[in-house]
Amino acid sequence: MGDDRHDKIQERAHQIWQREGGMHGDHERHWHQAEAEIDREAALPLTADDALPETGEIASSDVLTVEVLAMRTGVSGDEAQELIDRLGGDRAAIEQAARSLEARRRL
Repeated sequence: MGDDRHDKIQERAHQIWQREGGMHGDHERHWHQAEAEIDREAALPLTADDALPETGEIASSDVLTVEVLAMRTGVSGDEAQELIDRLGGDRAAIEQAARSLEARRRL
Protein backbone atom coordinates (compact mmCIF):
# COMPACT_ATOMS: atom_id res chain seq x y z
CA MET A 1 0.00 0.00 0.00
CA GLY A 2 2.93 2.33 0.65
CA ASP A 3 4.10 1.99 -2.97
CA ASP A 4 0.60 2.83 -4.22
CA ARG A 5 0.53 5.97 -2.05
CA HIS A 6 3.99 6.96 -3.26
CA ASP A 7 2.93 6.50 -6.90
CA LYS A 8 -0.22 8.57 -6.39
CA ILE A 9 1.74 11.36 -4.73
CA GLN A 10 4.34 11.30 -7.49
CA GLU A 11 1.66 11.50 -10.18
CA ARG A 12 -0.19 14.31 -8.39
CA ALA A 13 3.04 16.27 -7.83
CA HIS A 14 3.73 15.99 -11.55
CA GLN A 15 0.21 17.24 -12.33
CA ILE A 16 0.70 20.21 -10.00
CA TRP A 17 4.06 20.94 -11.64
CA GLN A 18 2.46 20.85 -15.11
CA ARG A 19 -0.51 22.96 -14.01
CA GLU A 20 1.88 25.60 -12.68
CA GLY A 21 3.73 25.86 -15.96
CA GLY A 22 6.42 23.20 -15.61
CA MET A 23 8.98 25.51 -14.05
CA HIS A 24 11.77 23.72 -12.21
CA GLY A 25 12.83 24.45 -8.64
CA ASP A 26 9.64 23.89 -6.61
CA HIS A 27 9.66 20.10 -6.49
CA GLU A 28 9.54 19.91 -2.68
CA ARG A 29 6.50 22.20 -2.49
CA HIS A 30 4.78 20.22 -5.25
CA TRP A 31 5.52 16.96 -3.44
CA HIS A 32 4.21 18.24 -0.09
CA GLN A 33 1.10 19.71 -1.71
CA ALA A 34 0.44 16.43 -3.53
CA GLU A 35 1.02 14.45 -0.36
CA ALA A 36 -1.47 16.62 1.56
CA GLU A 37 -4.08 16.32 -1.20
CA ILE A 38 -3.75 12.53 -1.47
CA ASP A 39 -3.92 12.08 2.29
CA ARG A 40 -6.93 14.38 2.56
CA GLU A 41 -8.73 12.49 -0.20
CA ALA A 42 -7.96 9.17 1.50
CA ALA A 43 -9.58 10.49 4.66
CA LEU A 44 -12.81 11.45 2.87
CA PRO A 45 -15.82 9.21 3.33
CA LEU A 46 -16.72 6.82 0.54
CA THR A 47 -19.84 8.78 -0.47
CA ALA A 48 -21.08 12.30 0.00
CA ASP A 49 -24.01 10.93 1.99
CA ASP A 50 -21.51 9.76 4.61
CA ALA A 51 -20.12 13.28 4.94
CA LEU A 52 -23.36 15.24 4.96
CA PRO A 53 -25.32 15.84 8.15
CA GLU A 54 -28.27 13.53 8.72
CA THR A 55 -30.61 16.53 8.54
CA GLY A 56 -29.86 16.90 4.83
CA GLU A 57 -28.60 20.41 5.39
CA ILE A 58 -25.10 21.64 4.76
CA ALA A 59 -23.29 24.10 7.00
CA SER A 60 -21.35 26.60 4.90
CA SER A 61 -18.39 26.30 7.25
CA ASP A 62 -18.06 22.53 6.74
CA VAL A 63 -14.91 22.35 4.58
CA LEU A 64 -15.10 18.59 4.18
CA THR A 65 -18.62 18.86 2.79
CA VAL A 66 -17.52 21.53 0.32
CA GLU A 67 -14.67 19.30 -0.87
CA VAL A 68 -16.92 16.26 -1.21
CA LEU A 69 -19.50 18.26 -3.16
CA ALA A 70 -16.80 19.55 -5.49
CA MET A 71 -15.32 16.09 -6.05
CA ARG A 72 -18.69 14.40 -6.65
CA THR A 73 -20.04 17.00 -9.06
CA GLY A 74 -16.89 18.18 -10.84
CA VAL A 75 -17.13 21.83 -9.81
CA SER A 76 -14.30 23.68 -8.11
CA GLY A 77 -14.17 24.08 -4.35
CA ASP A 78 -14.87 27.80 -4.72
CA GLU A 79 -17.90 27.09 -6.90
CA ALA A 80 -19.16 24.53 -4.37
CA GLN A 81 -18.77 27.03 -1.53
CA GLU A 82 -20.55 29.72 -3.58
CA LEU A 83 -23.48 27.39 -4.24
CA ILE A 84 -23.75 26.52 -0.56
CA ASP A 85 -23.64 30.20 0.41
CA ARG A 86 -26.20 31.15 -2.24
CA LEU A 87 -28.64 28.25 -1.83
CA GLY A 88 -28.46 27.75 1.92
CA GLY A 89 -28.35 24.33 3.49
CA ASP A 90 -30.60 22.32 1.14
CA ARG A 91 -28.30 19.48 0.07
CA ALA A 92 -30.48 18.30 -2.83
CA ALA A 93 -30.76 21.79 -4.34
CA ILE A 94 -27.03 22.38 -3.99
CA GLU A 95 -26.07 19.08 -5.64
CA GLN A 96 -28.56 19.65 -8.46
CA ALA A 97 -27.19 23.17 -9.07
CA ALA A 98 -23.61 21.89 -9.03
CA ARG A 99 -24.40 19.15 -11.54
CA SER A 100 -26.23 21.64 -13.77
CA LEU A 101 -23.25 23.99 -13.63
CA GLU A 102 -20.86 21.22 -14.63
CA ALA A 103 -23.20 19.97 -17.39
CA ARG A 104 -23.42 23.49 -18.90
CA ARG A 105 -19.64 23.73 -18.82
CA ARG A 106 -19.32 20.55 -20.90
CA LEU A 107 -21.56 21.87 -23.70
